[in-house]
Amino acid sequence: MKLFLIIATGSGIGGVLRYAMQSYVYKLYPFSFPLGTFLVNITGCFLIGVFFALTEKNLLSSEIKLFLITGICGGFTTFSSFSYDNIILLRAGNYFYFFLYTFGSVLLGLLATYLGILLIKIL
Repeated sequence: MKLFLIIATGSGIGGVLRYAMQSYVYKLYPFSFPLGTFLVNITGCFLIGVFFALTEKNLLSSEIKLFLITGICGGFTTFSSFSYDNIILLRAGNYFYFFLYTFGSVLLGLLATYLGILLIKIL
């Protein structure tokens, strides 16, 4: 139960940070390109890389790792988790799964979003 609370706390903080950053960027640069989301995703990827490297050097406990990577980064952006998963696949030499996961996630994610919109429009 303790681990769930650690992750939930981090996720809440990450979600609030995502909203704050996206809102701030949109107020500064209100144009069509989703710059706020783009910057959140790139920032999240950078942070998850930093936290991962700190974990590999045994500088973070397993609880802090869960708080930062699964909680904060997961709540801030799931794109960072997607990037992290892909790095793990590449480092393990699982190139087939890397390509399957990368292209499958992007293509099926877009298709699923479109189908969800289409479903609601039909109903």
